[in-house]
Amino acid sequence: MTLQQLQYIVAVADTGQFSKAARQCHVTQPTLTMMVRKLEDELGVTIFQRGSQPTRPTADGDALIAQARVVLREAGQLKELVTELHTGTAGTYRLGIIPTLAPYLLPLFLARFANEHPQARLVIDERQTTSILDALRKGQLDVGILAGPLHEEGLEEISLFQEPFLAYFPPRHPLLKQKRIARKDLRKAPLWVLSEGHCLRDQALSVCQHPSSAGHDNILYSTGSIETLKRMVNSGSGLTLVPELSVNADEKNIRRFVAPEPVREVVLVVRRPFVRRKAVDALVAAIKAAVPKEFLAMDKMVVPV
Repeated sequence: MTLQQLQYIVAVADTGQFSKAARQCHVTQPTLTMMVRKLEDELGVTIFQRGSQPTRPTADGDALIAQARVVLREAGQLKELVTELHTGTAGTYRLGIIPTLAPYLLPLFLARFANEHPQARLVIDERQTTSILDALRKGQLDVGILAGPLHEEGLEEISLFQEPFLAYFPPRHPLLKQKRIARKDLRKAPLWVLSEGHCLRDQALSVCQHPSSAGHDNILYSTGSIETLKRMVNSGSGLTLVPELSVNADEKNIRRFVAPEPVREVVLVVRRPFVRRKAVDALVAAIKAAVPKEFLAMDKMVVPV
């Protein structure tokens, strides 16, 4: 049994085809097929169902492939540890970030990180939470930035900051006369929310407890864009909740909540164990230095949602 053979069976499982797996591994299909069969003969187990399209693992194969991922990941950790010992933060890091954070957080810290760590290369991918977690487990991503806490087995979370939610109203809304608002003010408010799969949707609904398309029962609208929600509200229809980083200083139609404010915790997530700690520490430091200082000091006056 070799690491190469383990790479081959993982590639077949991921692509669903021997031909695609061979291209991914830069070998001919006959070579890959022969090496997989040799592994099956050595272990006395049939790893893949032959003749199925796409190619699927057997029940025994599923267990072996899961362990193969662990072995390959740990072998990769050895190489990464040696790399860090020699180069510090140099190298390529694949970073996944949720869409409700990416356009607001990335511009705050990327330039600082790039200037302070010119040998580090970030490859950034916007994904929803479930996709990020899956990619972290499979080794397709190195780092995730998303809303927590998650408490996911096999993953390590590092708290970055807590970001308040603000209520976003249409122009001349009666509640804009108040300096701050309470959750009860919004209990039955017509609300625009993000589509299914976005954690911000669930967080907004936990505050307002009233899902709808701004009260329009004949509209079913899905979007992944906070900016789209804000435009819908600006047109005079309904209201929405937005994280504070998404708000410009000149926007007047927002109101903070009375204490304790609803917040979301933003976390950095890596596989456990993740040996390239210098890169993680550098990312954490750059992000914390970029966000408002009050985001780092919130505790008793907030309520995570």
